[in-house]
Parts: sequence; C-alpha cells; structure tokens
Amino acid sequence: MDFLDRYFKITENGSTVRTEVIAGITTFIALSYIIFVNPNIMADAGVPKEGAIAATIWISALTTLAMGVVANYPVAQAPAMGVNAFFTYYVCGILGLHWTVALGAMFFSGILFLILTLGGIRQAIIDSVPMNLKYAITVGIGLFIAFIGLKGTGVIVSDPATFITLGSVTDPSTALAIFGLLFTAALMAINVQGAILLGIIATTFISMTIGLSPVPQSLGDVISTSVPSMSEFGSLDIAGAWNYGIVSIIFTFTIVELFDNMGTLIGLTQKAGLVDENGHIKNVDKALTIDALGTISSAWFGTSTVSSYIESAAGIAAGGRTGLTAVVVSVMFLIALLFAPLIGLVPAFATAPALILVGAMMIGTIKMINFEDFTDGFPAFLTIIMMPMTSSIANGFAFGFVSYVFMKVIGRRFNEIHPVMWAVSAAFLINLVMRS
Repeated sequence: MDFLDRYFKITENGSTVRTEVIAGITTFIALSYIIFVNPNIMADAGVPKEGAIAATIWISALTTLAMGVVANYPVAQAPAMGVNAFFTYYVCGILGLHWTVALGAMFFSGILFLILTLGGIRQAIIDSVPMNLKYAITVGIGLFIAFIGLKGTGVIVSDPATFITLGSVTDPSTALAIFGLLFTAALMAINVQGAILLGIIATTFISMTIGLSPVPQSLGDVISTSVPSMSEFGSLDIAGAWNYGIVSIIFTFTIVELFDNMGTLIGLTQKAGLVDENGHIKNVDKALTIDALGTISSAWFGTSTVSSYIESAAGIAAGGRTGLTAVVVSVMFLIALLFAPLIGLVPAFATAPALILVGAMMIGTIKMINFEDFTDGFPAFLTIIMMPMTSSIANGFAFGFVSYVFMKVIGRRFNEIHPVMWAVSAAFLINLVMRS
C-alpha cells in the first residue's frame, strides 16, 4: 500500500487507496456499455464480431493502464463514440472502403496526431478554431450518432417520398428498443450509475425471454475459458490507405479526435483538481502523447480510435484523484474478457438506444453557442445540420469552416479569422469542389 501511495501520490492528492478502488469500479460501470456497443458498430463495418470484442477490451485496458501509470490521471480510455460511427457508417458505408483500408487511414491519422502532439502544433490548431465551431462540432456529431441510433432501433426508416419516416413501433425488436431507450433514460434521470449498461442488460434479457435473441445453453455460452481471438490484429491495410489518397478522411479522423479528446481532458482534469492556479493542466503532455499512441495502436488492434471518456467523471465524483483509479478500470476491462461469449449474444437493437442517449448528452453543448451573432450562429448551424443530413461528419466540418470565413469576410471582421482557419477552410473548399 505504501508503494501505491508513493507512486500515485494518493495522500498528496487527498485520496486513499480504498477511495481510488471504488472510484475505478464506478468509472468502469459507467462506461462499460462500450464493450457491447462498439463491437456491434464495428461489425457493421465488416469486422468479425469476436475480433471486435477482443480489440475493444484490449485497447481500452492497455491505454487506460498507460493513462494511469504514466500520466497519473483518473481517466479511462476506450473507442470513441462518434469516431466509431464515422469509421463505420461514413468511411466504410458511404465511401465504401474496406474496413482494413479504413484502419490504414486511421493509422496515418495517429502518426499525424503524434507529430502534432510532440511538435506542440496540436494546441495551436485547437486554439485556431473559434469556440462556437468547437461547440457546434460536438452537437453535430451528437445528432449524427442519435440519427444512427434511431435507425438501428427501427424507430425511423427510409421512405421514397419523405426520405425518412416513422417505422413500425409495434415491431417486436423496435418496441423492445424503445423500452430500452425509455428505461435507460429513466435511470439516467434519477442518476443511477451505469444506467446505459443496465438498460442494455434489461433489453437483452427481455429479448431472450420472448425469443428474439438466443438464450445461453451452457456456462460456456456466458463465460469463456480462453480470451477472445485477436485474429484481426495487424489487419490494417496501410498500403491500400496510401494508394487510395484519403487525405480528407485522415484529416477528419484527426480533427474529430483533437477536439473531442481535448475538451474531455480539460473538463475531467478540472473536476479532478489537476489544473494549477495558472490554468495549466498537470502532465498534459504525457496524456496527449498516450492518446496519440493509442490512436496508432487502435488501428493495429482492429478498432476505431480510443479517446478519454467523459464517464470518468463518475469515478472522479466518487473521489478518484490519481492514476490508481485508471489502473482499476483497466483490470476490470481485462476481467470482462472472460464474458466475451455473453457480450456476443447482445442484439444490435439493445445497444442502439445507447447511441441515441450519448447523442442527447452531446447535443446539450448547443446552449454554449452564440446564435445572437449571425456571423457565428450561421456557420454553427451549418456545421450541426450538415452532419446528420449528409451522413458525413466531414461535410459538417467543411460547410461550417468555409461559411465561417465567408461570413467574417462579409462582415469585414478579418481580425477574427485565425491564419490557420484560412488554410483549413481553403483545403475544405478545394475538397468540396473536387468531389462535385
């Protein structure tokens, strides 16, 4: 115990080993839904389900462990919601790239991410984008995720006349998905920890009871005597990604991860008291480097890129202040490997409500956007609306960035346009023209 106290500076940070352990378990319960949700999303891209489960758990355990041991942060990492949707439903779905090529693109994104981090450019890029657009990006991704979740539940379906319409709410799987959505939302409303996980479990249990999902027939269908196969490890197609010329995809992977992870880290470190009196985050360079290396590693493991999880706030609220909290989360992830067979039995409609609810939480950021100034509000609106309407996060970026520069130029407010914004907007405009 003395070694743990000295290494993680537990007493110095006003905590105890017992508190850190409880905080780690709390964080794991809050974010463990990703073990069920991410494999289903990756499977939609063509990744074998067993491999997706193994990749999700291993990369989450290892990067969370690094965040705790190296950066001494009570912050967990796992495949990012939003990035996994972009990977599956846009890059592999709409663009039609094979999932191995998409992983290759993500690998290049990770290399770029690492260069930006080590070169100090990462903060410069983040600082160049106005806060209104940063908020709008979060809201747009939230809408996009919620849209995908609604499709996954069957609540909305395609329609030749109106493009989309209400699905059959009496369809058994759709009705059960709606139950899962409302049940989970109710648990969240009364602040039940692990509400999303409990919702997935309840929906799956009822699905098995009424015959919509297979029922485990033996203990081997629930607990594995061996870890899930990592047969997809190293399947990324680096050459294919290079030959495809997917600069815009690499750029989008990088930008989405930049803003998502930085915003999360800022919020969590403030809650954990890791920000000094001058506003500087302790060990932030180590945390950002781990995050960049995690992006590269994710591509090798066979899943979308990892990011710091806002659900870590649950453990911080429970008293977690050091990296020991993250170490406990990592151990919990490894224990979850034994339950891989059970995870594979969870139907997609049981995890789809999680997408809707995560989207709902992300949309809350809209209150931070200044719509009173039309030169700010209009670009934010385009950023938000174009993501779900074109099924593309990249298009939301493009329309938001280009319109921002345009509106500021029309308003003769040149001083509000950062030099980097000129370059980024020009690149987006050229990309839009070339794709037409």
